[in-house]
Amino acid sequence: MNDTIVAMATSLGEASIHVIRLSGPQSEQIIKSCFLPKNKERWHRQETYQLYLGQFTDEDKVIDEVLVSRMLSPHSFTGEDVLEISCHGGLFVAQRILEICLKNGARLAEPGEFTKRAFLNGKLDLIQAEAIIDLISAKNEKSADLAISQLDGGLSLKILELRDHVLEVLAFIEAGIDFPEDDVEELDRDALNLKLVQGINLAEDLLKGSRTGKILREGLLTVIVGQPNVGKSSLLNSLMKEERAIVTDIPGTTRDEIRETVNLGGILLQLVDTAGIRKSLDPIEKIGIERTWKALAKAELILLIIEAGKNLSADERNIIEHNSDHVVVLVNKIDAVKNFKAVSPIKNEIWIPFSVRERIGFKQLEEEVKKRVYKGISEQTKDPLLSNIRQISALERGLSSLNNALVSLEAGIPWDILSIDVRQALQDLSEITGQNVQESLLDNIFSRFCIGK
Repeated sequence: MNDTIVAMATSLGEASIHVIRLSGPQSEQIIKSCFLPKNKERWHRQETYQLYLGQFTDEDKVIDEVLVSRMLSPHSFTGEDVLEISCHGGLFVAQRILEICLKNGARLAEPGEFTKRAFLNGKLDLIQAEAIIDLISAKNEKSADLAISQLDGGLSLKILELRDHVLEVLAFIEAGIDFPEDDVEELDRDALNLKLVQGINLAEDLLKGSRTGKILREGLLTVIVGQPNVGKSSLLNSLMKEERAIVTDIPGTTRDEIRETVNLGGILLQLVDTAGIRKSLDPIEKIGIERTWKALAKAELILLIIEAGKNLSADERNIIEHNSDHVVVLVNKIDAVKNFKAVSPIKNEIWIPFSVRERIGFKQLEEEVKKRVYKGISEQTKDPLLSNIRQISALERGLSSLNNALVSLEAGIPWDILSIDVRQALQDLSEITGQNVQESLLDNIFSRFCIGK
């Protein structure tokens, strides 16, 4: 990292200001070659965390009046000298300043390279780096709060605590291999058993909230299903508070999936409105119905809409019986039925009296969604939650290795053999925070960032 990178830190287009960011050993020299500060004496004191007013020039031609922020190594985001130019928000001006920086020795930054340099310079770990992109892409308050909690380092501390424990287990095993004492071997096995169980418990506690964390970050894949004209598209429109789907009295209007994201009580729902389930000879509608069944197979939550006062069809009964653990039945149009009584559940699934038109049942639906997302975890929890599929997968592999080691210990396998599983667990945990990670994985992670971050 001996070179200096530059990029726009703000989106291209007209705006009140644009920010161009430089990071690297030549940042100061590049700025000096094209910046004329109003207060030269103050500029030459080279103080960090300072803002300077002046003119940005190109071979004595003034390009713009700018503000330059100076953040010197090691007390900057990347750990390198970082200088930022705040210029007027015209696209031409910002592009011209960027070109001048390139001409004077900088190179254009790759996506996420500023954050990658911060990681490589020890300013943050991989969990915190991934939390930055989660914060940028957050679509509601819950997902933003989750990203902030990870950025603060709370989750990293929990992972490091588990990693240190596994490291202690490995040291215990190696001491037993190097200095065997036959008369205390059984005692050592009991102690090792306890240490492995403690590590397993720590890993399981971290994984408990991972499903909730993943949903808060990515959203809950929710499929709306039912017969034609039962109110599926009306529900979608009502949740979105706009006319997203066409609603008519003609059955079969929705022939393909409609996918949208909505916020329901702070929970992000990845909504899929599907074609009505029925027998059809229309080849296009048949394709839509086939896609409905495929969507159901992937759904994390199914909102089955049935019509109040009507008997269940064979398809509706089939959906309930095969998805009772993640189906919510919305008995719609209760406002059109006199003396409505709730239908008796087939099993233990939730049935909610509902009316899209009169907005009956929406609060109960919201509470049911929250209950399924949090599953015993307090909505106000301050505990850090795993949410990233890469991190969850690595922790699951680490937990599996610890369980394998425990099984080997109970089976009387020699310590040097079971240590292989403990080493693998340590490697998996180290991958989460980036203490042991391949360059290709780093490239993949940071390529998802925008240029300039």
